[in-house]
Amino acid sequence: MSAPLSDPAPGLRLVPDLSAEDSERALALRFYPVTAYDGTELTAWTNDVDGPTVLLCNGLGTNPYAWPALLDPDCGVRVISWNHRGTGGSARPENTDHVGIETFVEDALAVLDDAGVDSCPVMGWSMGVNTAFELATLHPHRVDALFAVAGVPGGTFASMLAPLHVPRFARAAITVGAARLMKLLGKPLTPVARHLPIGPKAVALLSHSGFMLPVADVELTAATVHEMLQIPVDWYMHLAVETSRHVRVSLRSIAVPTTFVAGRWDVLASAHDMRTAADRIEGAEFVELNATHFVAMEKPVEVHELLLDLLDRVD
Repeated sequence: MSAPLSDPAPGLRLVPDLSAEDSERALALRFYPVTAYDGTELTAWTNDVDGPTVLLCNGLGTNPYAWPALLDPDCGVRVISWNHRGTGGSARPENTDHVGIETFVEDALAVLDDAGVDSCPVMGWSMGVNTAFELATLHPHRVDALFAVAGVPGGTFASMLAPLHVPRFARAAITVGAARLMKLLGKPLTPVARHLPIGPKAVALLSHSGFMLPVADVELTAATVHEMLQIPVDWYMHLAVETSRHVRVSLRSIAVPTTFVAGRWDVLASAHDMRTAADRIEGAEFVELNATHFVAMEKPVEVHELLLDLLDRVD
């Protein structure tokens, strides 16, 4: 078997099968180290595929396995990305408060510089949409296009719970309050979370919970959940609380091809808020799919086709 998922090593291309069978699955995937500007050692990753380069600002604490279409060797898009500080093999910063969207923008620049990429299209998922748009606002010369999946350009916690008809004024108070509580309870919860059995049955349960719909690739979804459960709960919630401070980005300066892909039943990013953001960007496209927050796992083919369409629009 290959190295554990929670301890990615440079050059790793195999994912342990989390089912009962002791087989391995080859993917277009390689991990490698990148040093951030403050000296923090990040675990970056790429699919090493021939095609145009795209920077992925991933969801908070998520990992490559959440993007089955991008791990296909024939996907036609070269992706570079990284695991957030304190997750997936990336180190925690010496100053544990040196996290948040502005810091993630610095990490994104470090990944671009390490890859020798002056500018490229940038895609984001969930909280990564905040990072992508903040990057485009602060460093517009580094961003050629924006692909926003299940996320809004700032004010994310006020966008949560919309399908549950929670009033907007109460959403941030509820969600940030829950994150703070989970941070306090995180240390005793972490060993429990790390030992939860994650396999096809667990994925099936999640897929019928309403939080997630049936996915296209059960094995990679299990790997995604397994990896996320290895993150200490108190640290993950620390990251969440810090990112909650990121306010909505002004969209007046966005002048690159932009596509928003929303999930109709997404409880973590309002499809309505994504549509209104698209309306404020000239020429932006908005697509709503019958999916949840995990649209890239539920509708990988459709999401990838939309990404390819956006790349065709880049000058």
